Amino acid sequence: MSAKRFADRREAGRLLARALTPPPPGPIVVLGLPRGGVVVAAEVADALDAPLDVLVVRKLGLPWQPELAMGAIAAVGDTVETVETEAVLSRVRIAYDTFAAVRDDELVELRRREEAYRGGRPPLDVAGRAVVLVDDGLATGSTMRAAVAAVRRQGPASLTVAVPVGSPRVCGELEPEVDRILCLEAPRSFRAVGQAYDDFGETSDDEVVAALRGARPAAS
Repeated sequence: MSAKRFADRREAGRLLARALTPPPPGPIVVLGLPRGGVVVAAEVADALDAPLDVLVVRKLGLPWQPELAMGAIAAVGDTVETVETEAVLSRVRIAYDTFAAVRDDELVELRRREEAYRGGRPPLDVAGRAVVLVDDGLATGSTMRAAVAAVRRQGPASLTVAVPVGSPRVCGELEPEVDRILCLEAPRSFRAVGQAYDDFGETSDDEVVAALRGARPAAS
């Protein structure tokens, strides 16, 4: 695969939507993982004429190495799911109280971001809907696994994970947990999500809010 497969996240979203044709049957809800995943998801939702919402996830980093995820949390409504990264926790010794303290801190930030992104709007109801979970790529998969667990608790009719690029190993591990996984590019030479984009600049909170405001409203 070329290291520059997608011009930017918007092009990636349009290509994802094309690959999702025909879409899952029944009423669809598209959920984007912030921040960059919401930009991708907005293109998918627009093409599928489906409502869009944000599913906020937070990585649980090791206290002494925050960039290394020992787990992740995700919330759909009042449901918060915690996923542990066994590959990390099997190599480090960390007390339960320390893990819980990191989780509690990240939960505060998760709720703050939900409020900032939605502006007080309630989350979309996903029960009985065909849910399409979108991110701009899958690297370790910890945040996506937390998102999948949170959505599953809500009783969707089906659950599809759609990403432009991902680690072949992570995509394979996630496949049994969902009804369908769509990964446009899963190169054996995968190193990082950004290798698949010409423009992989950081997405701002304002861009997330704008994408959500511009989406089709949910059916009443």
